[in-house]
Amino acid sequence: MRETVAALRSQGADAIGVAGSVADPAHLWEVTEATLAAYGRVDIVVNNAATNQPYGPLMDADPDAWRTAFTVNVEAPLRLVQCAWRAWMSQHGGAVVNVCTEGATHVGPHVGAYGTSKAALLHLTAQLAGELGPSVRVNSVSPGLVRTEMARFVWERAEEAVAGGLPTGRIGEPEDIARAVRWLVSDEASWITGTDLLVDGGTRVRAASPTGDAHAVQDRLRHHLPGA
Repeated sequence: MRETVAALRSQGADAIGVAGSVADPAHLWEVTEATLAAYGRVDIVVNNAATNQPYGPLMDADPDAWRTAFTVNVEAPLRLVQCAWRAWMSQHGGAVVNVCTEGATHVGPHVGAYGTSKAALLHLTAQLAGELGPSVRVNSVSPGLVRTEMARFVWERAEEAVAGGLPTGRIGEPEDIARAVRWLVSDEASWITGTDLLVDGGTRVRAASPTGDAHAVQDRLRHHLPGA
């Protein structure tokens, strides 16, 4: 966390950090209060924290780990939006972006808990957009495979094969998603709410790509484990 804050400040951003877990409701209030104390307002909420555990067939999933996935991936985003709404947005408006996943609308090997929780987050996005408008806009961004630590087990040692199956010829970078989020919370997207912006490098049309393996990601999910 300190490294992230330092990196942001080195780029000229006025950043603060609050260590904790989004699974802890008290931490979400702490984040909200720290933001108000530092800046006097909460105009934007981006729910990006997530877990891909439990990983594996749902018939083997531990119920406690399943509940944790929903606590982190669904309940925490709702709680943080509630905090921002009560502290600022109900009176002043704002914008919310939930980071979902391209896989929220289809099934895949070993990612049942992750995909199901993200599908719930996708619906939550639309529900909140309907309830909080017109003063607060709520949208989601659904990335494809991005070069993150959480997805390292998918792209590492197989990046060429995975990228070769995409029409864009590469996997995503965090900056690709950040730019999409920045646009959705800007005034340029002021007439957009309740929608999901797919930022996936062409994942859903890769089957028509003349080169590469359209099933490379699925194969990695089937045969490799996170952290392995």
